[in-house]
Amino acid sequence: MSPDVSDETRDNTDAPPRVKRILIGDPLTSEQVDDQLLPKKMALPIFASDALSSVAYAPQELVMILLIGGLTFLSFTPLVAAAVVVLLIVVVLSYRQLIKAYPSGGGDYEVASKNLGEIPGVIVAAALLVDYVLTVAVSVASGVDNIISAVPGLDPLRVELAVGFVILIIIVNLRGVREASLVFAIPTYVFIASVGFMIVTGLIRTFLGDAPVASSAEFAVHSENLGQAAVILLILRAFSSGCSALTGVEAVSNGVPAFRTPKVRNAQSTLVLMGSIAACLFAGLTALALITGVHYAENPCDLIGFDCSNPQPSLMAQIAAATFGGGSILFFIVQAATACVLLLAANTAFNGFPLLGSVLARDGYAPKSLNTRGDRLVFSNGMIVLGIAAIVVLVVFQARLTTLIQLYIIGVFVSFSLGQIGMVRHWRRVLRGPAETTPGAGIDGASASDRRSAKVGLVINSVGAAMTVAVLLIVTITKFTHGAYLVFLAIPVLAFLMMGVKRYYRDVEHEIAIDDTTKFGATGDLAIVLVNRLQKPVVKAIDYAVAAKHGKTLAVHVAVASDDAAQLREDWAEHHVPIPLVIVESPYRSFAQPVAQFIKHYREKNGSSVVTVYLPQYIVGHWWESFLHNRRARRMANQLMLVHGVSVTLVPWLLDSSELIYGRRSRPLPGQERAGRPVVVTGRRAHRPEGPPEN
Repeated sequence: MSPDVSDETRDNTDAPPRVKRILIGDPLTSEQVDDQLLPKKMALPIFASDALSSVAYAPQELVMILLIGGLTFLSFTPLVAAAVVVLLIVVVLSYRQLIKAYPSGGGDYEVASKNLGEIPGVIVAAALLVDYVLTVAVSVASGVDNIISAVPGLDPLRVELAVGFVILIIIVNLRGVREASLVFAIPTYVFIASVGFMIVTGLIRTFLGDAPVASSAEFAVHSENLGQAAVILLILRAFSSGCSALTGVEAVSNGVPAFRTPKVRNAQSTLVLMGSIAACLFAGLTALALITGVHYAENPCDLIGFDCSNPQPSLMAQIAAATFGGGSILFFIVQAATACVLLLAANTAFNGFPLLGSVLARDGYAPKSLNTRGDRLVFSNGMIVLGIAAIVVLVVFQARLTTLIQLYIIGVFVSFSLGQIGMVRHWRRVLRGPAETTPGAGIDGASASDRRSAKVGLVINSVGAAMTVAVLLIVTITKFTHGAYLVFLAIPVLAFLMMGVKRYYRDVEHEIAIDDTTKFGATGDLAIVLVNRLQKPVVKAIDYAVAAKHGKTLAVHVAVASDDAAQLREDWAEHHVPIPLVIVESPYRSFAQPVAQFIKHYREKNGSSVVTVYLPQYIVGHWWESFLHNRRARRMANQLMLVHGVSVTLVPWLLDSSELIYGRRSRPLPGQERAGRPVVVTGRRAHRPEGPPEN
């Protein structure tokens, strides 16, 4: 900061925007990044909320699909649920190996890139990004669905509620990982405790001969006559819907850098705890759904006797009402905790998406802005992009869970499959010896213990690869015509765009790379001050140009009207301006082109001079004032910057209304301090930079 700035000015300059500080808090220094790392008890609600919350709708989707074939198809529920639990256990064990081998936070993307090549890595990244967007949309839609189950009158506001919750989650996450974990910890643990208590209570009542009965148990169902092939497809479709309970498992592998040391051990422990809780809750809720006789139909009108003009209560709501009573305190606790954890499940994506985005930006596959930390040391740009994308999806699909769920889990199983295949190749390289080990992996492959560990990892990840590929095929077949084709369109399009970004950055790096042919020094130094009329902003620009002590300084007026040029000559002579005035004719009323031609002719006579063009520009305070000025300076600057060897300096003139923005005229422009540019205090009147600022 300039030493001429007073303490009062400095305090006002450093004062952050009040609204922003209220919403996201005071900025954190880079040295405080370690304070934001998470212990296991706080990491669980941050990274496991998606996986834990998915048990609230995965059993519902499983039951709903089986009911398409009729009530007798519910007998397949235990078998399908057991298959989902086995798959969940295999995936958790597989990701323990991935965390151990690749702890840098790249997850499936890093595994696929290093072991399968660039294109599989980009496909995995695109699949994960799409899945994170759908995670937010599905989680919020499911949370709103449970709220409406408790308060049916809110159904007309479904979309508005969903969008509002996404905005709220964005704001909470922008406050930082540690503060977000504190906010999300209580609802997550209340959900685990309340649902666990409900499951235990329901099972005890059943054991004692007083089994709870759901409100929909009395409704018969319109069933379809299905052939043998259709029966198999229906069971597979129910299995694929139940596999939505696996979503979020990969988030821990992407968030290893956010854990406290020892990072790998803490991440593995959190993953195992998350998987164990999710498996128990999924199995327990599925069992209670069968015990209570929950009948949840894809189309409520298929339930014989149900008034389908009313919203259908969720499976969780029906089980809670049957176990505790519809108007009991425990019922509302379960519903509130379920709604909260479903809404907060989106938080898993708000941690995974920005971290993955930062890795992609670091590798050149995404805009570099995604690798920039905000005031609270989080990748805020990634969070905002994710939030906007999720809101668009929610609005387009009207926040309907049954529609959104068909788009879900495709992306995550694409990443599961390629990630597990990549891990199989990684362990095979480890077993072949150190020379074959993938660079950057966590094991050298040298010692006997490492080889034993690699063999165990190879077995686990081989089983995981086989199962996840099989599930991917099942999910694709059963969900493709129900909307999943949109995901299969989105993933290659996004992957193509990412490859394009990579090529662009590669070309730019090649273009700007330094070489020995670069010549330093020019034969001249010319400053041009563009003048329309002789006014204070022009005088200020002239003063800046003179103070910079260029080799030669000229004032150039582009003459569109001869009368204006004549008046300017008179004013110039009357006020004794200390630099020469040059009039450039413009018969076609353009401005930048005549200046460019003038520079070209000047260089032909005087050599390859470096040219600096000074342009006065108004700074206004009201949005409507921008429409009252022609913004010619900005347009000319954009055009003149295309001329080789020309740099443009915009000299701001702050109108009185600008005080509405800055509070006082000595404040820096937005982003000036963060970008590392020095704060130069300037008044409205012309003065030299080395002199004291005017207030």
